[in-house]
Amino acid sequence: FLKQGESKSTRCDEIDALIKKGCPQKNLENPKGAIIVTKNNTVTNRKKDVAEKRNPDQITQIQPQKLTLNLRAGEPQKFSLKFKRAEDYPIDLYYLMDLSYSMKDDLENVKNLGTDLMREMQSVTSDFRIGFGSFVEKTVMPYISTTPAKLLNPCTSDQNCTSPFSYKNVLNLTKDGHEFNSLVSRQQISGNLDSPEGGFDAIMQVAVCGEQIGWRNVTRLLVFSTDAGFHFAGDGKLGGIVLPNDGKCHLNDNIYTMSHYYDYPSIAHLVQKLSDNNIQTIFAVTEEFQPVYKELKNLIPKSAVGTLSANSSNVIKLIIDAYNSLSSEVILENSKLPEGVSISYISHCKNGLSETGDNGRKCSNISIGDEVTFDISITTKGCPSHGTEVIKIKPLGFNEEVVIDLKFICECECSKTGTPNSLKCHFGNGTLECGACRCNEGRIGRVCECSKDDVRAEDLDANCRMDNGTDICSNNGDCICGTCECKKRDNPEERYEGKYCECDNFNCDRSNNKLCGEHNGRHQHEEVEEKEHGRRHNFEEDMTQSLPEKYLGTRHVEDRQRHFEEEKEKEIAHEKNHGRHSEEELTEMYKKRENGKHHSEEEEEESLFTKKHGARHHSEHWGRHYFEGEEDRERDSAKVHWIKCPTGPDIIPIVAGLVAGIVLIGLALLFIWKLLMIIHDRREFAKFEKEKMNAKWDTVNNTIYRSPINQFHTQICGYKKA
Repeated sequence: FLKQGESKSTRCDEIDALIKKGCPQKNLENPKGAIIVTKNNTVTNRKKDVAEKRNPDQITQIQPQKLTLNLRAGEPQKFSLKFKRAEDYPIDLYYLMDLSYSMKDDLENVKNLGTDLMREMQSVTSDFRIGFGSFVEKTVMPYISTTPAKLLNPCTSDQNCTSPFSYKNVLNLTKDGHEFNSLVSRQQISGNLDSPEGGFDAIMQVAVCGEQIGWRNVTRLLVFSTDAGFHFAGDGKLGGIVLPNDGKCHLNDNIYTMSHYYDYPSIAHLVQKLSDNNIQTIFAVTEEFQPVYKELKNLIPKSAVGTLSANSSNVIKLIIDAYNSLSSEVILENSKLPEGVSISYISHCKNGLSETGDNGRKCSNISIGDEVTFDISITTKGCPSHGTEVIKIKPLGFNEEVVIDLKFICECECSKTGTPNSLKCHFGNGTLECGACRCNEGRIGRVCECSKDDVRAEDLDANCRMDNGTDICSNNGDCICGTCECKKRDNPEERYEGKYCECDNFNCDRSNNKLCGEHNGRHQHEEVEEKEHGRRHNFEEDMTQSLPEKYLGTRHVEDRQRHFEEEKEKEIAHEKNHGRHSEEELTEMYKKRENGKHHSEEEEEESLFTKKHGARHHSEHWGRHYFEGEEDRERDSAKVHWIKCPTGPDIIPIVAGLVAGIVLIGLALLFIWKLLMIIHDRREFAKFEKEKMNAKWDTVNNTIYRSPINQFHTQICGYKKA
């Protein structure tokens, strides 16, 4: 396990492979994951008829309660989780009722709900508490009328209604059913303007105001009773409320005081708060709104929907049925997993039924006293940056949970007992751990032999590449302090060579089992320097492919350019000595002669070789070469001729021309379009002016109009008066 930036090593491998490489078994480390159970209380067998009663905190329905997992990457750790539904488990039930005017007849039936429900719940649990709350709507326009009279009595004049409110906690959770009946009997109906109600505001406050409501760590049931739909996040903008719901408790004197300040909560926000507080919701709604709340139920885990009769007369049966449905199903939920960690479930339910995947998280039809098991597997892909992590698994709607501490095996034991300033790390420039050097600050390299001041870490790889498109050291070596160290071959005769380990001596063709036609103890490996391209062209493979078999032995390579230059210098010197021409004239004459002779000789020689051997080789380096064989009594030889090909086209002018052409065409089209629009506008304006000149306006008086001015004459004076 080495730090990033240090030399890489393949010391991690399968055990058999490491032993085959000669690694001593005593130095091999193969850490394994493990599971340590730190809290494992057995599930409670509690009977309702037993005199001894236990506190809710003393009842256990899930086992084990706490574990520690040592995780190694790729190695799953598995354990079993047991759940048993306890008998006589305590229940807290909060009844949240819509008190808008349409629920007037329902309120009459709920007034005696306390004692009746307490009586019915005795068959389920001996520890039952009940509470009551009500809601209407936000106290701003357009949800309610804000006229002074309507703020006092939102109903019609012949009805006595209470002032509108958002949410009110009427009764904390209590065991006294008579107190429930008494307080609910005093409640009055209120009113609002729109059909959807502000029930989501009330649900949020019931969920987060645990101390004010009086929730215990037991089964928590919330009964939501209404005959209308609901407002949700975004609807507050109708009343000028733009701040999103903060999900906090804002009860003052048991009344929600921030309804005019915060928007309604979203469905996802409600789901989170209900789950965090282990609250199971029962929607008791009328037949008309059943489809709406059934869709809402699908979004809220551990919730149920019941059909409320027109006057809520069936509310007790609805609550009992919904509770039995919710309590007979257990669904496991885990907290957010760390990065790279995954979890899977396999359920073993009643009647031997097993499920995997999403269905492996739950079991249904569980009766009181039934026990089910879940096989849980946790796997990590790597080591999270935070080190130790904690995840929690809990059954939805229950206050119990399993706490799992995750520890990750990311280091070998040998790294904990390293040798600081070991001499094996270049005179003490690092710590020797697990046979490798962990370099001190400012040092890099396999054995910390490099200084960051001398060689920048980002330059190490760059100095070991021929260009950006090639591998480090041609993938044939390691980059050590910016220098390639080529790999060693098993055969000592075979080796990689070159600055970037780009060459080798074992991939060349052999003749008579001799590398590159070896003759007289040396390699006949000729290379021709290609000046204009700045690279070396290797003719070894080209000659093998192009020459007849008789020329694969000794090869003679003649550099035509060098020979031509020598002849040129000799001729210029000869002509200059005889004084017939100046040096400038001779140079110009030679250039013309060179151009004509060059082409004629190339064509003649190429034709000669093609006729003799029918072989020509085209290279990929913008040129071609061919070989001319000559038979001599003393030796066979081959001449290598290099024929220059024309260079490729100049890309920059072509691209610039295309871009300029596209721009000019675009400008021309814009100019034509503008000109056409000007002509069209002038024609339309001229037509408008002409129609305006030809328009004739007639003044017509209204026949039923009567002037307020009357005229009359006096007989005495003869004056006209108005």
